[in-house]
Formats: sequence, structure tokens, C-alpha cells
Amino acid sequence: MTNTFFQPVSAMELARFAGIPTFMRLPSMTLDHERIAEVELGLVGIPWDGGTTNRPGARHGPRQLRDFSTMIRAMNPVTGVAPFSLVNCADLGDVAPNPVDIGDTLERVTAFYSDLQVRGITPLTAGGDHLTTLPVLRALAKPGPLGLIQFDSHTDLFDTYFGGHKFTHGTPFRRAVEEGLVDPKRFVQVGIRGTAYNTEDIEWGEAQGIRFIRIEELFDRGIDDVMTEVRSIVGTAPTYCTYDIDFVDPTYAPGTGTPEIGGPNSFQAQQVIRKMAGVNLVGADLVEVAPPFDPEGGTAWLGISLMFELLCVLAQAVDARRS
Repeated sequence: MTNTFFQPVSAMELARFAGIPTFMRLPSMTLDHERIAEVELGLVGIPWDGGTTNRPGARHGPRQLRDFSTMIRAMNPVTGVAPFSLVNCADLGDVAPNPVDIGDTLERVTAFYSDLQVRGITPLTAGGDHLTTLPVLRALAKPGPLGLIQFDSHTDLFDTYFGGHKFTHGTPFRRAVEEGLVDPKRFVQVGIRGTAYNTEDIEWGEAQGIRFIRIEELFDRGIDDVMTEVRSIVGTAPTYCTYDIDFVDPTYAPGTGTPEIGGPNSFQAQQVIRKMAGVNLVGADLVEVAPPFDPEGGTAWLGISLMFELLCVLAQAVDARRS
């Protein structure tokens, strides 16, 4: 029976433009809330972009995503998934970042998500730049290395930036593999494109066993075929999904730090997520929405719509593990 406490506020009871905006109008809860033990899936913001190397702004992403999420309704009409009825969901607020200290912020994020893991709460995160995924993986991979599905224009597999600095939004997945958080043979990147500094990131990744699916291959083979391969790569073991909004063509998502032309349209951006149904997902994130570069909010509207798609496949995974 559906737990009414964890249902979003209905627009038939409170207009969408009214009230305090939480993710998808869900109840707002802190980790010391009296009903926190009932939460199965938590939506979290990481408002931090201290790893950005060029155009900052993703620190403002979670707030705008929450605002636009008031438009999200209760059911996915294509897949039939009603995530808020399937599992208990709540907005668990933001991780409090330290805007002047990268190392401290990473530790704060890992501590927060370690607490979620102990409580058995599966996280869906709104970033933040892409470095924010690394400390989340540090928490979720404590039982063992995870598979990773990455939708992105960029590999984020570089070693260092600016004379040896190892923690930027261009390095998180190099660190994740090095730290044993991700099994590189169960790691696939989809949508890679754009001009390059060199091929060092690709060569290093291929040497580890990472599978790269460039945008040309995605379009040549089609989404169904590619996502069948993606599911086979990660298999049935625990897997994380990270979705950079710059995976989508900037015609549809201009509000991001490093846009790359030649990407999927908004419908294709939804399709790749729907094709993850059945994957044993233990968490997911959507990162790099930067409101200053799209003040009208079209990128945020696309971003929160994609987060709803992620929520649907995550809810299915939580329900499958519970069964």
C-alpha cells in the first residue's frame, strides 16, 4: 500500500508555483528526522563546482533543478513506472560544501553518502560539477568496486591539470579507477565527442579495459543496440550511473560549463536512461547544470526531466533488491 507521507504534493491541492520547492515536491527530511528509517530512495543536492576548470556555475544547479521539478508528475507514461508509489522517496537536502577547500568538500560528501549507505538509502544526486561524483563513489563502493555507466561528452579520465593537480572535473574517473572504486572492465562511457588536447585519456582508459562508445558509434548503431551492449558490460552486479548534462547537444542544453555540439536530442537523452531498466543500480547522478549560462531554465527543465527518468529506473532497482 502506498505510503501517503512520501507522496509528492499534488498540484490539485497546492499550485505548482506555490510552496517551498523540494525535489519533485517530495517531503523534505534531514538525516535525524523521525521517519528517516522509512526512506528507501533519497534525492540529494551537491551545490559545488570547485573542480571546474573554465566556466563555473554548476554550484547553482541543485537549486534551479528543485524549482523546475515542481512540474514533475507522478508516473512515467512510457514505461508505466510510478516511482513514488514503488518506493519511499524524500528530498534529503544538500551536502554542505566548503567553497574554498576541495579536499574538505570531498570528505564532507563521502561522509554524507556513507551515512546514507549505512541507512540503506539509495541516492539520486543533483550536481555540482563532475568531480562531485568521486566522493559519492568513495562511499558507495565500500563493499566493493562498482560498475559504471557514464553518459558524457568527455571522458574525465585525465591525470592532472595545471601542473599536477589531481582533483578537477576532468579527472574524477581516473581517480575512481585508481582507487578501486570502479571495475574498469564494467565501465562504459557513451557519447564521447569534441575536440581534444591529445589521446592520453583514451589510451589510458583502453589500457584499463574501459569501453568507449563515441557519439558516431551511438548514432550509427542506434540506441537499442548500444544500450544492449551497455547492459551486458555492467551485468547484474552493483552499478552506478553518472549523467553529465553536456551529453545532450547544446541546442537542447546550453546551460553547462563545457558544451559540445553533435550530441543527442532531448528525446534520445531520455531513451538511453529508459534502456537501463533492469540494471542493478545502487545510485545515480545528473551533473553540470549551470544556470548562469541558461537563465531561462531550459537546461534545468531538461535536467530534472532526466532525473525523473533516472528516478524511475532506480526505483525499479530498489524494488527488485527488496523482492
